[in-house]
Amino acid sequence: MARNIEPKCRQCRRAGQKLFLKGERCSSTKCAIIKRNFPPGLHGPKGKKRQSEYGMQLQEKQNAKREYGLLEKQFLLTYQKAKKEQGSAGENLFKLLETRLDNTVFRCGFAVNRAQARQTVNHGHILVNKKKVNIPSYQVKPGDIISVKDASKRSKRFNGLSEKLKKAIIPGWVNVDAKELSGKVLHRPGMEDIKTNINIQMIVEYYSK
Repeated sequence: MARNIEPKCRQCRRAGQKLFLKGERCSSTKCAIIKRNFPPGLHGPKGKKRQSEYGMQLQEKQNAKREYGLLEKQFLLTYQKAKKEQGSAGENLFKLLETRLDNTVFRCGFAVNRAQARQTVNHGHILVNKKKVNIPSYQVKPGDIISVKDASKRSKRFNGLSEKLKKAIIPGWVNVDAKELSGKVLHRPGMEDIKTNINIQMIVEYYSK
């Protein structure tokens, strides 16, 4: 399976903003954006050069890819699918990204970041409506029940997770049962549920060229 193996902190520094790729570390003083808020590389400390309009559009697309952990082909296919749906292509894109199974697992609090959520799904720890699904890009629907497999609940990965979920901030489009380690998709997320610093319109303009 193809994946981006570039160090996560370098990705945030290149983006110039927190992409929250390393979970709790991103909210601590150890975050690379706090310690070294400049692009990686020899010329990074000199600051970024002034970008063209195309450069800014490309940057926003790259930031969205990194934030959701997708490669170029995956991201493009998702955008093409979003464009075919009714409504704003940009908003549809982010709704499709949010309702990927790996992202839903992350939003439910079953993983500290999207990379761990993707691995959790790939390793067969997650059930959708009581059936094992190991495809991270699987699109969840309203009414779907996302749960941790019973056999996996005893593993070290999920040790103490129930207590952590009681304090976790869960978006309004999912309802999580901390005791059972399960979550129900209440409805498709709206833009008010999707908290991102990405400029959606710039991504649409990039793909419209």
